Amino acid sequence: MRPKVLKIDPQKIDLELIKQAAEVISNRGLVAFPTETVYGLGANALEAKAVAGIFEAKSRPLDDPLIVHIAAREDLYELASCVPGAAEKLIDRFWPGPLTIVLKKKSIIPDIVTTGLETVAIRMPYNPVAQKFIATSGVPIAAPSANLFGRPSPTNANHVINDLEGKIDLVLDGGHADIGVESTVVEFVRDKIIVLRPGGTTVEDLRSIVGEVEVFTETGHWQRSPGRYPQHYSPKAKVKLVSDDPDQVERVLALARQEQKGGRRVGIMATGEHEVSYREFDVKVLGPREDARLCASRLFHILREFDEDEVDVIVAEAIGEQGLGLAVMNRLRKSAGPDFHIF
Repeated sequence: MRPKVLKIDPQKIDLELIKQAAEVISNRGLVAFPTETVYGLGANALEAKAVAGIFEAKSRPLDDPLIVHIAAREDLYELASCVPGAAEKLIDRFWPGPLTIVLKKKSIIPDIVTTGLETVAIRMPYNPVAQKFIATSGVPIAAPSANLFGRPSPTNANHVINDLEGKIDLVLDGGHADIGVESTVVEFVRDKIIVLRPGGTTVEDLRSIVGEVEVFTETGHWQRSPGRYPQHYSPKAKVKLVSDDPDQVERVLALARQEQKGGRRVGIMATGEHEVSYREFDVKVLGPREDARLCASRLFHILREFDEDEVDVIVAEAIGEQGLGLAVMNRLRKSAGPDFHIF
């Protein structure tokens, strides 16, 4: 059964539509809603039974913690037992926005939200529809991305419906997500600030506020962050990455032709500068090499477009890992799976 879809203009929000979504939350239902990063699948974070519905709808493993979304800074202190000074500095600069902070939780947060951990991941989105929806609901909203577990995250309402039709109650359709990759997740360990997941707030921006920041490794602190599984954000096709260096085009073509000779349908995810070199294949442009923000906004949409084209293999150009490029490459490596290597 198709969920109820309410189209809503972020620039002129219809409060009656927001109230309908808030009513679903009050009845322990599930609402997909837009944020500046990707669409989230929301439930009342203080109701364990409601949160259980998120895991069921997404087929999400019960050991993968959720992010709790709030509408006002003061709500943070109702959920977290301790907020270190470094966290306050980052909140001052980056909230509302695509930054999630991991803090010691208060008992008000059900264990299912944090998968039994003593910490909770919290963020305050700047998307006006998300803000109004959370505030009107009157409770913090637990919300992972609104997709089937392991699939590319949804950046528009159609992506949500394609994955979760028959599994959720309502979709607030607020158009395309601006950033297109999930929030950055940071944790505070003694005197260290650790990026557990790169995302919409860049590491460079974090360092400009708090100095040294340690970027996560795939083996360190991974259990505390959403999106931690070694294969995630994956299309149906096999993803193969080609490193960002001077002979990238030649190696992309060689790999694509090899796959094609093996009888496989090939798609190429290219930067704009190289598009013309791949015209013999199904080629989709991520964006200019120097515009990681545009590349991030298009990434998941392109992966889903290749699914619609029914390709068997996606040969993807790697990009530089500066700024949002770090988040783009993190998602591409995860989409390629735990046994990936860069060609």
